[in-house]
Amino acid sequence: MNYIVIDLEFNQDIPNTTMDENNFQIDKKVLCPFEIIQIGAVKLDSKYHRFSTFNRFIKPTIYPNVSPFVAELTGITTEQLLTEEIFPDVYMAFLDFIGDTESIFCTWGMSDIKELFRNTRYHQLDYTCLPKKYINIQPLVSLHFGISSKKLLRLQTAVESFNIPINQAFHDASSDAYYTSEILKKLQPSYTEIKIYDPDKIVIQAMNPKKTIDVEGLIKQFEKMYNREFSEEEKGIVLLAYKMGKTQQFIKE
Repeated sequence: MNYIVIDLEFNQDIPNTTMDENNFQIDKKVLCPFEIIQIGAVKLDSKYHRFSTFNRFIKPTIYPNVSPFVAELTGITTEQLLTEEIFPDVYMAFLDFIGDTESIFCTWGMSDIKELFRNTRYHQLDYTCLPKKYINIQPLVSLHFGISSKKLLRLQTAVESFNIPINQAFHDASSDAYYTSEILKKLQPSYTEIKIYDPDKIVIQAMNPKKTIDVEGLIKQFEKMYNREFSEEEKGIVLLAYKMGKTQQFIKE
């Protein structure tokens, strides 16, 4: 049995503030709102010995231009990805990396495993080859330090708390996978922490009236706060930040 510690970096659509919000939600942006542009992974054996790594960048085809927010956060640029292979090709290489041995995905939070399956489904690739067993490391760290599992720590905070040497930049899929694997070694979770991810599970929710973002009102509020008019680029960043905030992807402790 192997542990596959994975970390992903995503790109998103650069919002057009003049676009009607209803139109924004009916196409590929709903099917795949986060496009994977980097896969980083570390493979550990059953005794937590690292014996292989994976690091590949991906040429985006859903959102060809890397958003300013993502570029600032990760350092990944549109120009950098132009010569990389597209997701289906990198995905096949990733499956080869995983291999035929029974494996357990280990992730920092749930967003990476969800988006991996969603990207695979979007590209109409066979996701049945991916491991379904997984361990979410993030809440286990909180419990380890006597904190509620609902109070989630940032990866960097956890690394510092475990006194793991910081010699690579964060917000890089390869580096973050390495740090997460080092934390996994410290925790060595029991089999009771292993869960099964069902990518085909459909969550039935009560029907609520469809809500849209008042883009004009949102921008006006920010312009009022800063007492000036915003450029089109600034308006796009505000809308993107608002939508990313709603995903709760970057909640800190």
